[in-house]
Amino acid sequence: MGIQEYFESDLRFYYAIGVFVMLVYVLGIALSALLDLAVIDHRLVPLTVGFFLFMFVYFISVSVQALEPDS
Repeated sequence: MGIQEYFESDLRFYYAIGVFVMLVYVLGIALSALLDLAVIDHRLVPLTVGFFLFMFVYFISVSVQALEPDS
């Protein structure tokens, strides 16, 4: 299966975008911690929890969209 065939489904595309966004967030936090660009401490916990709650709701809404009948 080629990459073009994999992304022809809207559902797979939305899941891929969600995973990409989470990957960028985690890599950004890790990179800023490794390069000492930002202070990583307990103040970052609410932001991270909120972000992953948002992404959880995103994935739930994408899954619910798949349950809707085609028009």
